[in-house]
Amino acid sequence: MQLTGAEIIVECLREQGVDTVFGYPGGAILNVYDALYEYRDQITHILTSHEQGASHAADGYARATGKVGVCMATSGPGATNLVTGIATAYMDSVPLVAITANVGRSLLGKDSFQEVDIAGIVMPVTKYSFIVKDITKLADTIRRAFYIAKSGRPGPVLVDVTKDVTGGKYEYTPRRPATVNRETRDIHQDDVNAAIAMIKAAERPFIFVGGGAVISGAENEVRELAHRIQAPVCDSLMGKGVFPGEDPLYTGMLGMHGTKASDLGVTQCDLLIVLGARFSDRVTGNTQTFAKNAKILQVDIDAAEINKNVIVDQSIEGDLKEVLRRLLYEVPEKAHPEWIAHIQELKEKYPLQYDQTQLTGPYIIEKLYEMTKGDAIITTDVGQHQMWTAQYYKFKEPRTLITSGGLGTMGYGLGAAIGAKTGRPEKTVVNIAGDGCFRMNMNEIATAVRCGRPLIQIIMNNHVLGMVRQWQTLFYGQRYSATVLNDSVDFVKVSEAMGAEAIRVTSKEEVEPALRRALEAKKPIVLDCLIDQDLSVFPMVPAGASLEDVFDEEDMKNNEQSV
Repeated sequence: MQLTGAEIIVECLREQGVDTVFGYPGGAILNVYDALYEYRDQITHILTSHEQGASHAADGYARATGKVGVCMATSGPGATNLVTGIATAYMDSVPLVAITANVGRSLLGKDSFQEVDIAGIVMPVTKYSFIVKDITKLADTIRRAFYIAKSGRPGPVLVDVTKDVTGGKYEYTPRRPATVNRETRDIHQDDVNAAIAMIKAAERPFIFVGGGAVISGAENEVRELAHRIQAPVCDSLMGKGVFPGEDPLYTGMLGMHGTKASDLGVTQCDLLIVLGARFSDRVTGNTQTFAKNAKILQVDIDAAEINKNVIVDQSIEGDLKEVLRRLLYEVPEKAHPEWIAHIQELKEKYPLQYDQTQLTGPYIIEKLYEMTKGDAIITTDVGQHQMWTAQYYKFKEPRTLITSGGLGTMGYGLGAAIGAKTGRPEKTVVNIAGDGCFRMNMNEIATAVRCGRPLIQIIMNNHVLGMVRQWQTLFYGQRYSATVLNDSVDFVKVSEAMGAEAIRVTSKEEVEPALRRALEAKKPIVLDCLIDQDLSVFPMVPAGASLEDVFDEEDMKNNEQSV
């Protein structure tokens, strides 16, 4: 049947099972929005307050559901406003398709109004970027974009379509989406056998879980392996929820703001089993001393990640779930009672601690965990509140922490929360932000209200850029350059003006009633929680130091006393 290019785009979205698109219209993409109007009973379009909010919402939708997230924007600044969200998805391997429209083909390259080479701009932060100037290639390009986004190591793909293509007509023939199979062709039995031998020989094994375990859906296999070989388990920020936070074998997050039990345990183990993690600098510290007493076994779907940051002793390339199935077929049960007892001793000797005398971020997060019973989806922005969330909320299932790990995008969380609530409306969704981050995306409160997304926004409001200030305190002689937010912005009034309910929280006693009201609310609600500007995140490993150099406030006090 003959359809316009815009109708072909929407029909291809329907082919792929897309039920929601996040975006913002404009002149170049008007044909597509006109087609969306005709399909409004089949595809929901959510108009965000800013294109960046649309890209973050599509990202949050994808992380929460495991599906491909879709966002749209017009040419020029509309398209460039998507770039930060696309880069965020790229760094964290999130399947996302961004569709933009450009000026007509005859106007390309002439500095036309709102013209920009968006396909070229996003090339370094996408798996692939297309510009479609021929309507005969449009449908196949859209289909290929979805396949690329969700196959192998997932990631974002951009499709830019000229306006004359969206307005032209061509024959459209429906197709079923191509099947995406697990990557198994590079799983070699010799590598599997070598890994099994390493596991059998180890006396002090430790498992480190990354975001790849979430993507592959390997949580059951990871849990079975850990209990079968009695290995303690730590995770990266992106690996949260794969291994339950309350399991006795769990030691907490690894790295710069990881627990001492994880940082010291990895330093002392004799085998580190790395499952779907890329050895971020925030995890490893000094790579020359990382896991210095251990042999390292790395499993990853992306060959480029193997031996990139840390040289390993053995690797297996392929889909993590399938690799673990093959390992579990042959790995025997093995107890390590002395090692487990030692790790338990580290956990008891170095628990996470915070000031119990005042309102703090950790207190709020612990209370949130208690009242949600760990069953909420938590999104975060980036900074101290993000680290406190990773430390104190005991995630039980994957896809329940949605946060910008690799790019560290301030302003990410609220858009992502809208996407997560859209994809999983039955779940309680809470975005945790600092006041600095909330300023960057608070206009999306209006989106949540307009679209009827009853999410909870918690602001850890310390009137400073907390994490940057913490570094200035520790490493820059308390020279607080451009980190004090000493203005009179009232987040309660701002939130109410956008149609949300809002509560200011100033003491520990007010936390539980405020959270109870938030959990009962049928509309977006903002909790503006006032905390002290000098609260810090501990433990901490200084940038570039070894994990064994991890310190906390108690260590700082002892060092001051010994001077």
